[in-house]
Amino acid sequence: MRALVLSDIHGNLEALTAVLDAADQWDALWNLGDMVGYGASPNEVLEVVRPLATLTVRGNHDRVCSGLTSTRNFNPTARAAAKWTMEALSAENLEWLRTLPQGPLEPEQNSADEVRVTLAHGSPLNEDRYIQNMRDAWAPLQQMTTAITFVGHTHIQGGFAQKDHDWQEVRPRYASRQGCVSWTLAIAPGMRYLINPGAVGQPRDFDWRAAFAIYDSTAHEVVFHRVPYDVAAAQERVLKAGLPERLAARLREGR
Repeated sequence: MRALVLSDIHGNLEALTAVLDAADQWDALWNLGDMVGYGASPNEVLEVVRPLATLTVRGNHDRVCSGLTSTRNFNPTARAAAKWTMEALSAENLEWLRTLPQGPLEPEQNSADEVRVTLAHGSPLNEDRYIQNMRDAWAPLQQMTTAITFVGHTHIQGGFAQKDHDWQEVRPRYASRQGCVSWTLAIAPGMRYLINPGAVGQPRDFDWRAAFAIYDSTAHEVVFHRVPYDVAAAQERVLKAGLPERLAARLREGR
């Protein structure tokens, strides 16, 4: 089984389109949330993702932009984007966002031999908590009952792994910072993983290219990918919508 794992699309239609074009064939699409917020194409993104996603976990921006919680904990830029997004979303998309389940969720296994997997937006122990370093990863890796937990939220591709006293940080090592690239992580028996596919629509690891991952349960591997997309078009949408200029600038900066 091949699962396309996406996170943090953030209303960036151009990045999402590039990712789906590059992903080739997959059997399931696991969506880790934050489909809206920041970007200027929230309805267009949801119209693409909704029929494709096999399983979707809500993100904090999905929750706030649909009015389930306030913008109190957002910075001024995120707050302005959330307000704009809430007003721009169709009634149908607003209602759909409000009904999304909170993680962690566990996809159904196709066979008893498959490794069990969990999906979450932020930490599987707290959907708003970031997993940015080994200290953040310690408790989830100790407490999760599945071998692999896919998470988003940080917008940084990679993750963490643990087996007994062996602790590892996972960071894709791409040969080039141009064009389409990939890097493969072999899933080791007995190792627990927290894996972040990276952000489709707003990477923050100083690489502007859209990020995603393919999990292959038969090959026992996760393949991380980066693909270029039409950043200028995405930036133009942001500026035409009257969203903060910073949201357009950071797309090219990858931070």
